[in-house]
Amino acid sequence: MKIMANETGLPPKHIAIIMDGNGRWAKKHSLPRSSGHKRGVATLRKTVSAVLELGIETLYVYAFSSENWSRPGPEVSFLMGLVKKFFAKDLRQMHKNGVRVRIIGGRDDLEPQLVRIIEDAEDLTKNNTKLTLAIAFNYGGHQELVRAVRRIALRVTLGEVSSDEIDTQTIEQHLDTFGLPYPDLVIRTGGEKRISNFLLWQCAYSEFVFFDVLWPDFNKKWLEEAIRLFGERDRRFGCIETT
Repeated sequence: MKIMANETGLPPKHIAIIMDGNGRWAKKHSLPRSSGHKRGVATLRKTVSAVLELGIETLYVYAFSSENWSRPGPEVSFLMGLVKKFFAKDLRQMHKNGVRVRIIGGRDDLEPQLVRIIEDAEDLTKNNTKLTLAIAFNYGGHQELVRAVRRIALRVTLGEVSSDEIDTQTIEQHLDTFGLPYPDLVIRTGGEKRISNFLLWQCAYSEFVFFDVLWPDFNKKWLEEAIRLFGERDRRFGCIETT
């Protein structure tokens, strides 16, 4: 199937955001890091509302990486508590607004209570269709690929698939994001220009926009600017433009 370049101005349907800068925002305002994380959750809440208004179909957010466990214990504990509060406070409203919640990332090393919260959120919202909010939690792109390889290897061992049958589609079917569209646009706040082990497979042909704004200061204006910049890109997916 031939993939054509997108028309200038065509908006993205699927967006991913690397929400970076909570700690630096707190330092800038002479506040503890916890205040930055609280403000970051408030920004996420507003961003979900903004993408609903703009008709975005899928929003990926990088909430907690598998590498974040190396942060100081008190900060990790605070972040775990913040996640629980987010679901307790916001899940019902998101469900009411037609948001489907998907959590991508490893769950084996999460505490049972948090796993139940995640599973309940996914089950409650599974039939919603207005927006899919895919939260990358305890997630790393390398780790996701390892999980996929292990799942495929088990199927080979069981005789369900032969090694000769493994292709890109096989891998995609065993990723955490199976059933979700890949992001058209990836936004990173905070000024850094890297993807930090986020959606390595899925971002193969994504467009990237990097902003210096710290995540707690991100708003609908910045989101609309990223979408505007995306509309100026010539997406060829490895092909050449034909007339």
